[in-house]
Amino acid sequence: MKSTERAAGNGFSGSLGPHVCFAAFVIVAGLLTLSLWRSLISYSLRDDSYSHILLIPLISVFLIVMDRKAVFREIRSSIGFSVVLIALGAFGFWRASRQSFSDNGRLFLSLASLAIVIILIGGFLLCYGRRATRAALFPLLFLLFMVPWPDLILAPTVSFLQEGSTDVACFIFRLVGVPNLRQGFVVSLPTVTIQVASECSSIRSSMALLITCVLAAHFALRTHWRTWLFAALVVPFSVIKNGIRIATLTLLGTCVDPSFLTGRLHNDGGFVFFFLALAMLWPLLRLLQRWESRGRRLSGDSTKAPAAGYAS
Repeated sequence: MKSTERAAGNGFSGSLGPHVCFAAFVIVAGLLTLSLWRSLISYSLRDDSYSHILLIPLISVFLIVMDRKAVFREIRSSIGFSVVLIALGAFGFWRASRQSFSDNGRLFLSLASLAIVIILIGGFLLCYGRRATRAALFPLLFLLFMVPWPDLILAPTVSFLQEGSTDVACFIFRLVGVPNLRQGFVVSLPTVTIQVASECSSIRSSMALLITCVLAAHFALRTHWRTWLFAALVVPFSVIKNGIRIATLTLLGTCVDPSFLTGRLHNDGGFVFFFLALAMLWPLLRLLQRWESRGRRLSGDSTKAPAAGYAS
């Protein structure tokens, strides 16, 4: 379908019409999907794994405002594909709301939230046009982080983190000379037996690490494939970080004080190992930056490339 565009001003210094239009669009869409937002708020407050959901829209808005000169350099309302996106999102939300997911409420939230993201992207395209949407593509796609994962994705992810974390913990035990016997997610040591339960998979910390690293790559790197590479590195480092956490708490509990197995470091000390993972990933980000800079020098590119996330 061919898109029809109409000039509508330049950035914040031009006409406020597009901004008022998009604000009205967001308000109307929010009122029509109020039940979903209530469920998302309740879900994020109830499930620690998705406590970040409410922050994602705020971060997206901040990213757009921070880069507003590039995003709103040329505003042209776009009709065509934007209507297709809005209609597709509305249909998806309608289908999700009509299904009965009493046994799996997260599936409804996942489908309905994805539909809302599609509607918002369509509304942005409608009010600001293709060039503005292309410039704001990273903040708009960043909204996908507020979509809860359905069980068909979450369950195998948690299982993978459990498996990998147990492998790393057992490796550390062998490395320090502590004999251990593993049966599934249960590891027996001479003085204690631990179980790496699903709650110990560190899915919340891993999600926070992924979001943080995606943002860091967006600001630090200029090419898409290096950004994706750095984001992919979060997976093995999340496993390593959690394995170190399990081994450290177990060794402290057996060699220093048994309270380490149930104390504050166990329950609330995840941020310590989160920053450990960041410290391990930081040199890799710097290496990718230098690799990128060297590639530009070798290619003779003396001009500054677009910001990360917008490069081709």
